[in-house]
Amino acid sequence: MPASLTPIIMLSLSNVFMTFAWYGHLKFKDQPLWLVIAVSWSIALFEYCFAVPANRWGSAVYSTAELKTIQEIITLLVFAGFSVLYLGETIRWNHLAGFACLVAAAFFVFHKW
Repeated sequence: MPASLTPIIMLSLSNVFMTFAWYGHLKFKDQPLWLVIAVSWSIALFEYCFAVPANRWGSAVYSTAELKTIQEIITLLVFAGFSVLYLGETIRWNHLAGFACLVAAAFFVFHKW
C-alpha cells in the first residue's frame, strides 16, 4: 500500500470509531449517562489505535497541517454519512456549502505556492 494512502485509510477508520463514540449514544438517550460515557470511552480506545499510528506514519509523507486538513475532511464525510444513515438526519444546502468551503481550504493547504 502506498505510504500516502495508509494514513488516509487509518484516519478514516479512526473517524468511524470516534463518530460512534461521540454521537452513537444519541440513539440511546434512555440509558444512564455513566454507561454511555463508559461505552464511548471503550469505543474511543479503538479510535486512538488507528489515529496515533496514522499520524505518526503520515508525518513521513504529509506536513502536520496537511494531516490535520485530511483529518477534518474525513471527519466531515464520515459524520455526514453517519448523521444521515444512523441518526436519520438530513444534510441541507448550507451544510454542503460549509463542506465546500472546507474543501476550498484544503486546496490552499495542499497547494505548493
